[in-house]
Amino acid sequence: MPHHSPGGARRVLRRVDWYVVALFCVIGLAALVPADGAAADGVSFTARLAVGLLFFLYGARLSPRAALDGVRHWRLHLPVLGLTFVLFPAAGLAIGLLPSGVLSPELAAGVLFLTVLPSTVQSAIAFTSMARGNVAAAICSASFSTVLGVLLTPLLAVALLRQTGAGVGDVPLTPSSLLDIAVQLLLPFLAGQALRRWIADWLGRHRILTTLCDRGSILLVVYSAFSHGMTAGIWHRIPPARLLLLAAVCALLLALALSAAHGTARLVGLSRADRVTAVFCGSNKSLASGLPMATVLFPADRIGVVVLPLMLYHTLQLVLCAYLARRWPAPPAPPPSRRPRPPPGPRRHLRYDAPLTSSTAPEDHTASGEARYFTAAAISSGAATRPNGLCSSMAALIRSATRSVATKPGATEATVMPCGARETASDWPSACIAAFVAP
Repeated sequence: MPHHSPGGARRVLRRVDWYVVALFCVIGLAALVPADGAAADGVSFTARLAVGLLFFLYGARLSPRAALDGVRHWRLHLPVLGLTFVLFPAAGLAIGLLPSGVLSPELAAGVLFLTVLPSTVQSAIAFTSMARGNVAAAICSASFSTVLGVLLTPLLAVALLRQTGAGVGDVPLTPSSLLDIAVQLLLPFLAGQALRRWIADWLGRHRILTTLCDRGSILLVVYSAFSHGMTAGIWHRIPPARLLLLAAVCALLLALALSAAHGTARLVGLSRADRVTAVFCGSNKSLASGLPMATVLFPADRIGVVVLPLMLYHTLQLVLCAYLARRWPAPPAPPPSRRPRPPPGPRRHLRYDAPLTSSTAPEDHTASGEARYFTAAAISSGAATRPNGLCSSMAALIRSATRSVATKPGATEATVMPCGARETASDWPSACIAAFVAP
């Protein structure tokens, strides 16, 4: 029997995105035990409160300074925002032209809604970091997309769906609907920005609570949406073959987005790190923003079908982008430095052949007197100011010579100052060296 190592199983488990697993488990729970009646109303009301809390946390955690600092890198942000809010909606309109036998009007509306969503923040930054891209630019680009998405996504969704008549029910563009969007999404976001000064540090210290709130609110929205779909009987009207066609359409849309992002980044001359950022920020769509917005824009009994393309696309982007991030070619290693070494400086040679006399020899032939004499000679020669420990070596030699002279029983001036030659005060280095080589 083949032996499976526990280490391999742990590696497989680490690669599993348990949040996606939790999403599908919640869908299964909604299919088996859907919320109905008063329970459905309570779940729907709680989901709307969770949406407001979610956007409040978005505003509290998003640093305005980080967003403003990234404005300077417009060569990266403009292509990413153009892909997110121009090319994607154009592709969604083209997909909406498919015959109803391929995609039902509700699914076509879901695809169109998917294309107007902003980029995801956490996944885009994580994939950029894995592929060694420009993480700081990814944070700024995803933040821009999220902020603009709060304003542009509802307006684009309402305008495009109203123009195409995609069959999502009543999605009117009226002052009351715009006010509802502002109260549900924009007002909590602005409140979080206003209170960020006082609560940002606390949120940073309790990341586990914010993570649970983020993911728990999205799971609650998914359960509410799919429960409404089950009680309305919408899922029975979607055959498995149409679901496979929808998955193929989402995969085609993701491949188109990845190719367009990479091609646009190369066309504008971005560096490798910025191309990585453009690919992941320009192709990803935010499930965390899309599901709450869907609860505001669409009728409760249609949300389950409308968000189905978003969930399929989100799953595909996690799998494919994780694969690309792990296998993206590494950046080229910097060339080794070949800077030539500086030429060695000129060597200083001490003269020891100068004529010496006993006129400058020390009168005190004791050990302390000889030490004072040779120390003065070492200082005059510059040994006290030379690097690499030369002064210490000189001092050791002086002490050795001093002990040698002082211990000779018949030490005379000729022993200390040999050669019987004349010397001036400037010839102390020569005198010192001559003393060292004396027999």
